[in-house]
Amino acid sequence: MTSNRSVIRTEGIKKAYQMGEEVLWALQGVDTHIDQGEFVAVMGPSGSGKSTYMNMIGCLDVVSEGRVFLDDIEVSSLKPDELATVRNQKIGFVFQQFNLLARTSALDNVILPLLYSQIPDSEWKSRAMHCLELVGLAERSGHQPSQLSGGQQQRVAIARALVNDPVMILADEPTGALDTHTTEEIMTLFTELNDQGKTIVLVTHEPDVAAYAKRQMIFRDGSLVADERAENRRSFNIDDYQASA
Repeated sequence: MTSNRSVIRTEGIKKAYQMGEEVLWALQGVDTHIDQGEFVAVMGPSGSGKSTYMNMIGCLDVVSEGRVFLDDIEVSSLKPDELATVRNQKIGFVFQQFNLLARTSALDNVILPLLYSQIPDSEWKSRAMHCLELVGLAERSGHQPSQLSGGQQQRVAIARALVNDPVMILADEPTGALDTHTTEEIMTLFTELNDQGKTIVLVTHEPDVAAYAKRQMIFRDGSLVADERAENRRSFNIDDYQASA
């Protein structure tokens, strides 16, 4: 279920990279709007601009031109330390390689973002256990990553993304290291979280994964070439938009 509350808004964002004497425009004036409760898949081939867009809305990089708003905060004008604070408070990240601490329990991996929060330490364990329960891993809270399957490790990473109660979960190719069956399990979990009201932005190049989302934004050559809503969660073929670039 979506609301009229804006989580992400971009206005004419551009991103340029200096490549020797040449300037490469990774984004070329992109306007987007993502509301609370949406499940959006960001798609496109390598070099399309989808990863750069993710870095902009995830407060991992700054735009060359334009403005980015996260939860009505103009993050495109913030300093690096201010960006880091907003990033920790507002966004839960899920990555392809899980990024868990190897010699640390699942519970302590989930607690990690709380170390940089204003949440009292007396609440850390209960919040982390609640998030592990949400992803179905409460009984594995004491296990280290090496004692967990790839799918279980990604569930721990999702629990870690949830622990600060972020306004958005930003998932970058979260199933890239998983087999087909486990991919289905993880995407079903994302769907369940979205059904509970979580805003999810998923970056992927796989149409089968993007088909779980209710909206698909397709990038090519630094531009947003399609923005489609699919209530029945149908998939799109990226090649259909070759001529649109």
